[in-house]
Amino acid sequence: MTQPGAQPTGLTTKRCVPCEAGTPPLTRIEIGKYLAQVGGGWVLEQDKFLTRQFSFRDFVAAMKFVNRVADIAEAEGHHPDIHVSYNKVRLDLWTHAINGLSENDFILAAKIEQAASA
Repeated sequence: MTQPGAQPTGLTTKRCVPCEAGTPPLTRIEIGKYLAQVGGGWVLEQDKFLTRQFSFRDFVAAMKFVNRVADIAEAEGHHPDIHVSYNKVRLDLWTHAINGLSENDFILAAKIEQAASA
């Protein structure tokens, strides 16, 4: 697992690529390997969502983070579900086209984690 403030290995240097219909979602073993690379508090939910909650000092800080996430997501062409509750932001990642997780979700999570620790 990555230490706080450290960059996750390899994933932050990759780019998200579009998934084609029929591409199988990652297996639990593959998910485990990627999850170990992402670090932070990312967790697997229902075997198909990657999720993490971030806490901030106030609403303004939370929204600044949401804007950074939006910029990263737009650059990657891969967009998380974003839930804001005052000073908390929960992100849910999954690849809708394959109804599960792909490498793209872990690439995006690693880049978000890198931005959060900056």
